[in-house]
Amino acid sequence: MAGHSKFKNIMHRKGAQDKKRSGMFSKLSREITVAAKMGLPDPDMNPRLRAAVNAAKAQSMPKDNIQRAIDKASKGDAENYEEVRYEGYGPNGVAIIVEALTDNRNRTATNVRTAFSKNGGNLGASGSVAHGFERLGLIEYPASAGDEDKVMEAAIEAGADDVQSDEDGHQIWTQQDGMHDVAKALEAALGEASAVKLAWKPTLMTEVSGDAVASLMKLVDALEDDDDVQTVWGNYDISDDELAKLG
Repeated sequence: MAGHSKFKNIMHRKGAQDKKRSGMFSKLSREITVAAKMGLPDPDMNPRLRAAVNAAKAQSMPKDNIQRAIDKASKGDAENYEEVRYEGYGPNGVAIIVEALTDNRNRTATNVRTAFSKNGGNLGASGSVAHGFERLGLIEYPASAGDEDKVMEAAIEAGADDVQSDEDGHQIWTQQDGMHDVAKALEAALGEASAVKLAWKPTLMTEVSGDAVASLMKLVDALEDDDDVQTVWGNYDISDDELAKLG
């Protein structure tokens, strides 16, 4: 079990995400619809749908919006989205994985390639960076769920592999196939998680500083701003001081 981590730098910064709330609702709706279409439209019987609904609730998405996304799939009038993964390199040789849900692969590929090329990166072939990451389950809790010791104890009891805690909250890592069982066990001890999802965890981090930080954040923002992009993962580690310089 690991302790403190700069994991918040691996994913999107929370402040930037707050500014993108309307776009976030669109992405959450898309995931809910896809999850409901792939399985039963009942969150209690469909782990992926339950995780998508919980993620939407954690972002204060209105219940009507959530139900509308589920109904869209149930009625069969939802667009046919497919899951696509892109891999590439950002400034300073940072490895980046982009996960998208799209109804037009050509459009999404063009947009992702443009985002990389305009912001000091380049899109690579499939598999070009994924070897530097582990595909794991990630269960997230806010800091209010409890202190590090309480969460660590609950995670060990539930069968998790690793815990990383900081002032923003707790990240609990599991094996892919055990993610939903661990999440269920944790719910009894800590309450409902803010997110339960498959994630890409870097095996080695790349420190980024100086001018490369601004370029990298512009690339991440450009990717996240695309409607088709669901998540952006990277192996970058940026100090709080460097992030503060961005303002």
